[in-house]
Amino acid sequence: MAKILLVEDNEMNRDMLSRRLIRKGHSVSIAVDGESGVSMAGSEGPDLILLDMSLPVLDGWEAIRCLKASGATKDIPVIALTAHAMSGDREKAIAAGCDDYDTKPVELSRLLDKITALLARSSDNAPYTECNVTSALAGDLT
Repeated sequence: MAKILLVEDNEMNRDMLSRRLIRKGHSVSIAVDGESGVSMAGSEGPDLILLDMSLPVLDGWEAIRCLKASGATKDIPVIALTAHAMSGDREKAIAAGCDDYDTKPVELSRLLDKITALLARSSDNAPYTECNVTSALAGDLT
């Protein structure tokens, strides 16, 4: 399954969401603020990032700008997570660079559908590398 970076400052949210994602077969790394989230995204290269928008040190809005400005992280799909579901927040998150948006409390089935869709889209847009070419020639299309 996918390697997911969860950037969340609330301990109960981190624990609940990480355990549920791990039970679904994903590996989960955790960052507790935006600054460490940006750093871990660059060093760990996750398949997808779940980004709380209300974070200490560097909030999610600034973190997404940093992630999308870096060549190393700009193509990693990001789902914004927020408890502040105000009118226009989804559009604001997408405009800031997030690939999708979800509200807290998280409804796991809805979030998993979004994760699956973004990972599929991400793999469809993967660059055609020598490794992909070798796999294709061997009949293992990924």
